Amino acid sequence: MFENENALPTTYAPPDWEGAFGAFIAEKRMRSGSDGTAAKYASILARFFGGLEKTPDLITPDEVFSFAYGKGPSGREPSAATINLRLAAISSLYGFLLRMSLVATNPCDRVQRTRQEPPPPRGLDQTEIRRLLRAIPDSAAGRRDKAITLAFLLTGRRRSEILNLRAGDLSRNGTIYFRYRGKGGRQKRRELPEPCFLAIVESLAARGKNLRDMAAGDPLFDVSAHGFYLNLRRYLRKAKLPQAGVHVLRHSAAKLRRDVGETVEQVSSFLDHSSLQVTSTYLKRLEGEEDTGWRRVAALFQ
Repeated sequence: MFENENALPTTYAPPDWEGAFGAFIAEKRMRSGSDGTAAKYASILARFFGGLEKTPDLITPDEVFSFAYGKGPSGREPSAATINLRLAAISSLYGFLLRMSLVATNPCDRVQRTRQEPPPPRGLDQTEIRRLLRAIPDSAAGRRDKAITLAFLLTGRRRSEILNLRAGDLSRNGTIYFRYRGKGGRQKRRELPEPCFLAIVESLAARGKNLRDMAAGDPLFDVSAHGFYLNLRRYLRKAKLPQAGVHVLRHSAAKLRRDVGETVEQVSSFLDHSSLQVTSTYLKRLEGEEDTGWRRVAALFQ
């Protein structure tokens, strides 16, 4: 028996903070399905903890506030979006550390986030989509980008869910299906619309490839998320359309589904939203506050 069973150990192994950070980033990458989000969080955390040279268990709310609301490497005052992103990265890390029992509190809980009005989403209408597709050149890269654009418009999937597709994610059982990793890291399977499949086959042929000869892990699209984003902006300029990010294609997909008469429930399932309330809010912001009935009412007075 020990002389004193309540005595503390003579040695204490401090937490492996570097390992914990790595595990958090790996989890963030898996749950978000986005390498970009994980990389951005890693960059923010490296700046925060590198500037303080303190371990997470010693960080105070004042230090979090100073970093979140302080000037960044550019020397400019941060926008509301930047402040909230910094706080989201730090708070998300502490949520992980709390679950791992490595810290007792989250210092972000006492830091006020800024109020931020989300920018109004905008979906392209049918005429604008035709202009965009016509602006994409008939080259190997252009055929690839057209296949990607059609996939976004006809499936409504998120950026990483399309751009990360591999040859092995496609399957045929009468109908062609594709497998993707959805939000939260869940594997899902959906029908791949025929125009998307044909465009993918044509884009691969333009690069001297054939689906039957490709390994399961071979990517369908040889372009990074940032590369496609830059190409899309170039096509939008050529089509004389407002500049936007890749998410405009998901907005457009939702808008087109409503245009052809699909219900909120159908659009919600199409977008993989967690609830009808999320979809209703999404569509309300997308469709705006247009009054479609005033003309019929006004006609009563004439």
